Amino acid sequence: MKQLYALGCSLTCLCLWGLSSCASESSPPPLTQASNPRSETVLLSPREVPVVANVELVTVVEGLEHPWGLAWLPNGDALITERSGRLRLVKQGQLVPQPVAGLPEIFAQGQGGLLDVAVHPEFAQNRLIYLTYASGQREGNQTQVLRAVLDGDKLENLQVIFQAKPAKPGTQHFGSRLLWLTDGTLLVAIGDGGNPPLSLDGELIRNQAQKLNSDLGKIHRINADGSIPPDNPFQNNPQAQPSLWSIGHRNIQGLAKDPLSGSIWSTEHGSRGGDELNLIQPGKNYGWPLVTWSEEYTGGEISPLRTKPGLIDPKLVWTPAIAPSGLVIYRGTEVPAWAGGIFAGGLVSQDVRKIEVDQQGQVIRQGRIPIGARVRDVRQGPDQFLYVLTDESRTGRLIRLQPRQP
Repeated sequence: MKQLYALGCSLTCLCLWGLSSCASESSPPPLTQASNPRSETVLLSPREVPVVANVELVTVVEGLEHPWGLAWLPNGDALITERSGRLRLVKQGQLVPQPVAGLPEIFAQGQGGLLDVAVHPEFAQNRLIYLTYASGQREGNQTQVLRAVLDGDKLENLQVIFQAKPAKPGTQHFGSRLLWLTDGTLLVAIGDGGNPPLSLDGELIRNQAQKLNSDLGKIHRINADGSIPPDNPFQNNPQAQPSLWSIGHRNIQGLAKDPLSGSIWSTEHGSRGGDELNLIQPGKNYGWPLVTWSEEYTGGEISPLRTKPGLIDPKLVWTPAIAPSGLVIYRGTEVPAWAGGIFAGGLVSQDVRKIEVDQQGQVIRQGRIPIGARVRDVRQGPDQFLYVLTDESRTGRLIRLQPRQP
């Protein structure tokens, strides 16, 4: 039986401007280690994670309504989505009062609404942006990817280039992060559809994550026009959706690429505990719900298995849950000590986790930057600092993280 390494509180000496101890998070009790099969790749986060000291939080924009996604334009301006169905423009550091016009009808209920935003790598030439959003109604809805031309303060030439199928009921687990790869293709993360007792075709909807003929609970790879790359890993399987890139995911809300190494990381929500940090490889199965460290919200096991041959283990498990959302690998020049660090936002923990990994992709230590509000997205800005979106009703903020001056 392989050894399970616990990421203990003794790892308190991060080279990150200094650290101090912090109070434990309030969440459900962790799964007991004694009852779990062990895996050499999984690290269990401790309840107490040391605080990254000497970080200043600078509010850049405020007054946002449940902001969800953030993307930078080549000129340094930014686009921010609001889950209620508004796309906002930050121009020269100021929030433009009127939302960008031209959005389609959006299903903004529960966890649904206007979600992620991404800018085409050649935006300066084609003005294309990409948006994910929930479409439909409570009885039947799906995550869609919209491509549009940003013309000043309005959208034109709207095209839906991807629609997650089958349509699902309810208002949970839409995903849905976007990530450009170096070859110009686009990754799209789609949630599994929801929690029990929500069902589809006579079984729990979360089982869709293991069905190759379903888009739910997967990462997909598409071309910029929505067509399917011919080298996708499941392309030759007649039972599989040709857009599939990886499978067995619950609800990814953080997806990022290391600009230096090219490695792709994700964070996804567990149920009751069991949030995951994963190193994504094409064609692999990440196990949900066959193996999981999380429990049912009502109590009890979802699966007795924590690991299984042929399925990919997470690199880090958070129990208690932090509800991870927003992810970036820092490769900026303003804070050299952070180079290569993985920064993950937490909705429940109301912080940003700074995760350090070794050359083999194994997590070796972790710190936290308290934000004091639900963190929905984390991005690196063109000025080489990190930026955070806080998920608040009418007081959502865009915050810059920078070294505190002595």
